[in-house]
Amino acid sequence: MARTWLSVTVELLGGRGEELWPWPGRVFAVGPSHTFMDLANAINDAFARWDRSHLSMFTLADGRVVTDEETGEDLAGSPVGPMTEAVDIETAKVARLVELGAEFQFIFDLGDDWTHRCTVGHDKIDPLQTLGIAPRSPLPYRGWGTIPDQYGRRWADDDGESDVPSRPAQPHPMLRNAWPGVAQTVLLDIREVRAATATKDAARFLAAVQGRDIDDALQIVGAGIPMALNQLRKQAEPVALSVINRLTDRASTGDEVLKKDLIACLRREPIGEKVLPVDLEYFGSELEGSELESTGGYLDLHTGDVIDELQTDEFMVGEDAVIDVEDDPDRWLEFHRTGSRNGWQDMADFAEKQPDGALRERMRRAIEGKGAFGRFRDLVDRESLADQWHVFSTDRRMGRARELLADKGIRVG
Repeated sequence: MARTWLSVTVELLGGRGEELWPWPGRVFAVGPSHTFMDLANAINDAFARWDRSHLSMFTLADGRVVTDEETGEDLAGSPVGPMTEAVDIETAKVARLVELGAEFQFIFDLGDDWTHRCTVGHDKIDPLQTLGIAPRSPLPYRGWGTIPDQYGRRWADDDGESDVPSRPAQPHPMLRNAWPGVAQTVLLDIREVRAATATKDAARFLAAVQGRDIDDALQIVGAGIPMALNQLRKQAEPVALSVINRLTDRASTGDEVLKKDLIACLRREPIGEKVLPVDLEYFGSELEGSELESTGGYLDLHTGDVIDELQTDEFMVGEDAVIDVEDDPDRWLEFHRTGSRNGWQDMADFAEKQPDGALRERMRRAIEGKGAFGRFRDLVDRESLADQWHVFSTDRRMGRARELLADKGIRVG
C-alpha cells in the first residue's frame, strides 16, 4: 500500500453566479479503488452539502466528461455536449483516468454550477503515514477557507430578503469561558430548615430540603434527618440515603461521623452511648469565635447547653454567674476557642468552588494579608453570594463541632 494513493486538492472557485475569493479548499487522499462517484460524495461531504438531488459531473483535461449515464446521454444530444461518450461516474476509477499533476473540473448542481478545480499532487502518498488509516472512501486531511452554504443562506432562517440579524450584545458563553452553565437549583433556606428542626415538624423539614441544593449543607440537613425518620420514615428514607451518599463523596470534617449516625438511624440502632441534644450551629460559632472575646466555655453534659466562660463563676460574681463549674466538675466539658484559622480555610475553599475564573482570582486576592475577613465579606456581598457563603461556612463549623464532640465520645441527637 506504500505510496499508492493520490493526493487531490479541490478548490471551490464559485457558484450561483458568483466567484469566491480566496477559494476555500480541501486536500483528499484518494485510493486506487475509489471511483469518481466516491470522490464526488467526499467533496460534497467536505463542503457541507446535504441536498444531493442535483446533477453533477467531472470534466477531464482532454474534454471527457465523467457523469451518470442519463446525464451523459442528455449532454451528448446537446449542441455543447462532450466530443466523446461520457464516462460512467459510478464505475470509473480516479487513479486510472488522471495522472500525477493533472487538473480536472468538478461541478455540483448543474443549475447553480458550484465549480471546483481539482489538482492531483505530483507525488503519491502512503495513507497509513498521512492519515493513520486506509479509509474506505476518499478522505480530506487538510483544508482552509470559509465554506458557503449550498443555497447561499447566511443564517438559519434566511429567506433571501430579510436584513442580517444584529450581532448579540454579549459574546456567546462558549467564548467567555462560561459554558456549560451551572445548573441553578434553589438555594437551601437554612432558616426554614432550622425552624422545622426546632419544632420537630418532619413534613415541613422535608419540604424545605427536597429539590434544594444541599451539597454545601449536609451537616445542616443531617441534623434534622433523625427527627424526620422518626415521624415520616417512608418519605424521609430517600433523603437520608441521598445525604449519606453525598457525605461519602464530600468527606469533609465531621462527615464520616454524621454518616455513621444516619446509617444507625436507618437501622434503628443507637448512635452512641452518650447522646446530647447539642445545638451544633451555636456550639460551632462559640468554638471558633474570636479569642479576644473569651478563650472558650463549657458544654453541659446533662443538657447539651453551651455556656460561655464569661458566664461562669470564674469570671462573674454572685447572682450574675450562670454556673459554678467547680461545684460539679463532671457535668461540664471545657472547650477552647480556635480563632480564625479554620475560617480562613473555609474562605479559600469557597473561592475554589466558584465556576467563574475571574471571580475565583478576586476571592484569592481578597483573603491575602491583614483584613482578609472584611474584604471577603464585602466581595461576597457585592457578588450576591452572601447567602451561599453563610450556608457553606455554617455547615463547615457544624462539621468540625461534630467531630470534636465525637472525639470526646459524644454523639449529637
